[in-house]
Amino acid sequence: MSAREPRVPAERLVAGLVPPPRFDGVRFDTYEPDPRQPSQYAALTSLGAFAAGLGGAHAVGARRRGPWPGRSRRRPAPQARGVYLDGGFGVGKTHLLASLWHAAPVAAERKAFCTFVELTHLVGALGFRGTVEALSAHRLLCVDEFELDDPGDTVLVSSLLGRLADAGVGLAATSNTLPGRLGEGRFAAADFLREIQGLAARFDALRVDGEDYRHRGLPAAPKPPPEAEVVRAAHALPGASLDAFPTLLGHLARVHPSRYGALCDGVAAVCLTGVAPAPDQTTALRLVVLADRLYDREVPVLASGAPFDRLFGEEMLNGGYRAKYVRAVSRLTALAREGDGLLPAAPSGGRGTAGPSSGDGERRAEIR
Repeated sequence: MSAREPRVPAERLVAGLVPPPRFDGVRFDTYEPDPRQPSQYAALTSLGAFAAGLGGAHAVGARRRGPWPGRSRRRPAPQARGVYLDGGFGVGKTHLLASLWHAAPVAAERKAFCTFVELTHLVGALGFRGTVEALSAHRLLCVDEFELDDPGDTVLVSSLLGRLADAGVGLAATSNTLPGRLGEGRFAAADFLREIQGLAARFDALRVDGEDYRHRGLPAAPKPPPEAEVVRAAHALPGASLDAFPTLLGHLARVHPSRYGALCDGVAAVCLTGVAPAPDQTTALRLVVLADRLYDREVPVLASGAPFDRLFGEEMLNGGYRAKYVRAVSRLTALAREGDGLLPAAPSGGRGTAGPSSGDGERRAEIR
């Protein structure tokens, strides 16, 4: 992967804002509400109605020309309503959000789906004005896992969503905190809280109750194979990449995170040697983004060195980015279990017997 230098045109960045491959096949019909959790059925019904309401004419009054040459007629754009799915990990929020994207009765190029991090990276690549211009003709923007780790990013995205709502774009988001309580007890800046409260007013919050996996702790990662086995597997597997972990970290520092998805495209398996704990927070956050892109694409990982549950130190796991790091460990562990199954099975049934089913179980626990 460290030999790849993806060049992604701006139009491809926007066109790539679609549900990840693992959610290609999800629909409202494939979501099975838990009969013990009536809020799940209520959210499903509300989202279906919201999707149906997105089929009307796109309101971009401020950008339309009047009937007379040289004159523009400004009309106040309606305040678009949004839906906000609030619930813990593993209750199906992303399934519902991706189903909303699929169900919206508009052309694919008029709707976008991304994570909060991907949206901030899009702004980094296109600039704020360029992002508003690129997305303001859309009918729907879905933002998965709205995050609050960085007040600056939160204010940035809040301002962006406000501009898009004024242009008539329908908004949908998921998070683990009600929008009116975002940032509460985390940051004291009055300006930040004002931005969050303004954003909250644009959304109808839909609670999605269910079994919450937030307190399950870090999953135990499989024992890493010897480096020689990783190298052999990399050369034997068509489409596999092979990188020394320090070299990959250096490459991630040179590639804009908005291109990490393109960095992973076409890679059948990621093989790494010499995995070690992230040396600093900046590097750790890049690894979080890479883990998300690999997980979205279901790319197995085979790595020697430190197990993935030791990738982030105690100070990081106890800090403000804990949720991101726990998610990254969970996802990399699932991919490592799948990577474990790529090794030749030992005669006594040792290494290589975990197989993809172990990783599938981990994924099901996380998404539903």
